[in-house]
Amino acid sequence: MATESDERMLETKQGTKDRQVRAFFLPSFCSIRMVFAVVITAELLAVVLTLGSARPWAVFPTELSLLSLYVQWIALSGAAVLCAAGPWLRRLSNGLAGFLAWLVLLLVTLVVAFTVTRFLGDVVNTGEPLAFVLRSLGICAIVSALTLHYLYLQYLWRRQVEAEAQARFQALQSRIRPHFLFNSMNTIASLTRSDPGLAEEAVQDLSDLFRASLSDSDRTSTLGEELDLARGYLRIESLRLGDHMRVVWDLESLPEEAPMPALLLQPLLENAVNHGIAPASNPGTISITGRYRRNRVNLGIRNSLPGPDTESRHKGNRMALENIGERLQGFFGDQASLGTGVVDGEHQVRLVFPYPLNDE
Repeated sequence: MATESDERMLETKQGTKDRQVRAFFLPSFCSIRMVFAVVITAELLAVVLTLGSARPWAVFPTELSLLSLYVQWIALSGAAVLCAAGPWLRRLSNGLAGFLAWLVLLLVTLVVAFTVTRFLGDVVNTGEPLAFVLRSLGICAIVSALTLHYLYLQYLWRRQVEAEAQARFQALQSRIRPHFLFNSMNTIASLTRSDPGLAEEAVQDLSDLFRASLSDSDRTSTLGEELDLARGYLRIESLRLGDHMRVVWDLESLPEEAPMPALLLQPLLENAVNHGIAPASNPGTISITGRYRRNRVNLGIRNSLPGPDTESRHKGNRMALENIGERLQGFFGDQASLGTGVVDGEHQVRLVFPYPLNDE
């Protein structure tokens, strides 16, 4: 029977594998957003080619429409082939996958150019068929090479962002505040005499928190696990703060199996407690809301603010927020977002990420 450590190791390897798949430098050409980007890029190329021709301005609209149709035909056909070949290309190295993608685009251009010269030569006025095909292949070779190079540079940038986020995450892991540990242990010690059962639950919550904090930074968690960890953290803090902190949960039909970076919600709740609830002279409220709409998980954390004359014992820094934002970007790309602000006199953090995962 597999031990708990073995299961965590398997989860770590699976999470690393999933992240490597998402880090592949070629985007998914099956996504609507990518198809839209292909259409726009192809149209811009058609405009540039038309402007570079020596034809009179009077025939500009006609020439642009024909050239747009031709370029879009090549671009969309190439995107369709790359969409179909995507799962196979992802098994290869980035260099080989990029070279094969470049060859695929050249092959698509060759087929489309030959088809045009063979069946639509009179309509399009291609001139010498061989020259037209060679010119099309040359333009495709240059444009596709530049595009693939741009995608690779974007991939390297994402890798750098993810590496920096992992470094920040490791710093965040080693930053369990000593006062939180001491207060928790003191609370548990007092409960062992008055309520041993509650003390045992607090010890379990604290061990879960430290296990998550000291786990491998490459581990992929799930929404359900992060919510359980958040509940455990708030239970520990509620033992210390008592009636001074009120917690309101408002979650509706969330996909708890949704993958996400580990230790994501607890730092946000820690900020809410340390900067909103603990320093306030009056009792405060933390509200956690969750909705799942249009393949997007929407989470919100709101906390009441202390009075303007109240000074927080914890110097505020944006380390947790910056770390979470970078890790979201490294994990989900630009499909996820993290926003903060003051709403109705309360501080709010809003987190949005996609599910199912979409390599768009």
